[in-house]
Amino acid sequence: MAGSSTTATTSTGARLRRALTLWDLILYGVIVIQPVAPMSVFGVLSNRGRGHVATTILIAMVAMLFTAISYGRMARAYPSAGSAFTYVGQEINPALGYITGWSMAMDYMLNPIICVIWCSQQAHVFASHVPYWAWAIFFAAIFTVLNVQGVKTSARVNAGLAAGMGVVIAIFFVAAARYLLGQPHAGGAFFIRPFYDPQTWNAKAVLGGTSIAVLTYIGFDGISTLSEEAENPRRNILLATVLTCFVIGILSAVEVYAAQLVWPASQPYPNLDTAFTFVAQRAWAPLFVIVGFTLVVANFGSGMGAQLGAARLLYGMGRSSALPKGFFGAVDPKRHIPRNNVLFVGGLALLGAFLLPALAGEATGYELGTNLLNFGALLAFMGVNLAAFVRYFLRASKKTMWNFLPPVLGFVICAVLWWNLSSKARIFGAIWMLAGIGLGAWKTRGFRANLINFELPADEQEV
Repeated sequence: MAGSSTTATTSTGARLRRALTLWDLILYGVIVIQPVAPMSVFGVLSNRGRGHVATTILIAMVAMLFTAISYGRMARAYPSAGSAFTYVGQEINPALGYITGWSMAMDYMLNPIICVIWCSQQAHVFASHVPYWAWAIFFAAIFTVLNVQGVKTSARVNAGLAAGMGVVIAIFFVAAARYLLGQPHAGGAFFIRPFYDPQTWNAKAVLGGTSIAVLTYIGFDGISTLSEEAENPRRNILLATVLTCFVIGILSAVEVYAAQLVWPASQPYPNLDTAFTFVAQRAWAPLFVIVGFTLVVANFGSGMGAQLGAARLLYGMGRSSALPKGFFGAVDPKRHIPRNNVLFVGGLALLGAFLLPALAGEATGYELGTNLLNFGALLAFMGVNLAAFVRYFLRASKKTMWNFLPPVLGFVICAVLWWNLSSKARIFGAIWMLAGIGLGAWKTRGFRANLINFELPADEQEV
């Protein structure tokens, strides 16, 4: 018996320590999503939702709360997976799991593109003598160089950045209140317009804005990846995921509500992509630089993380031969990162920074990018809700409303928001999905075999 015990200990190896409390998980979620998340997309939301930014943020919060419940419950079933494609592939069908994974790939690939676009736009506002294309090359290059070097941001740095963002948000609130107290108001209707303005209200436009507002919450599902390090994960992962969405939703709604009071939607913004910095400037002139710099830092961090995340996803696909293994499945022997993929995603980010503005038409490149990103994200969210419905309602011995309503409402709301994405996003997104389905069908001879194993082996976890 002693021998078998020793073998078991050796084979399992060291385990992760369960040290993260509920509040640790919530803090992690807020840091990943970022407390300034709605500021970058504020102008696009205002334009699409005809000024009802606060309303779109709150509706999106409801959709994400139901989806967060499904994510948290599925993390109970798969405490070490934490991936939408795993949930769908295991609970429903491997082919549907692959399609969900392909939609997530779209999400991952577009995130660094929109970060390059936003950083370049804001830098061009700060230094207009440097053209946008030069800033795009600079940011795409620096993201790539730093990721190739294997630079990692520690949890303490992330926490420090979040604290700094919190200070900037607090300063903005004080400046906005001071500005509003010094301005005349047209009665109580002035304070209600950010939520409902009868002169500009249009349900379809608001739903279209809400479909973009989902971007504010992207990243909350990352909490599920900490299941093996959380205390009481079956309880705390679900609570942390839901509470993070709620905290971010309320904070975001208050931020954009104050911004809309300072700069009503009836007045055009100098630049839609960087509108919030001009709002902050109106509230207090020094905030133009402070908020602008804060958002550049936030998007810089997101862009770097997104590029490495996309590279890791491509590595998983290459390692399992879903993509050419010699290129996408290769690991740099010195730095132990998928260097080819980092370079590939960097090149794609630079190309996208030029291509999306050209394809956007009347919209902006950033707006088209956010629509496309949410195309993939909302499909993945629908998949998670469907998987939760199958596992906890259809297959449950006892049918309850708790197991029925959250996944169904989450699926329906996400589906409605997905349908209200821009027509260009639906067209380009459909092309992406058809390409993925065609690739999957060809590689598996009609999905008769599994195409992708996104889970990395234990000896490759630190790649």
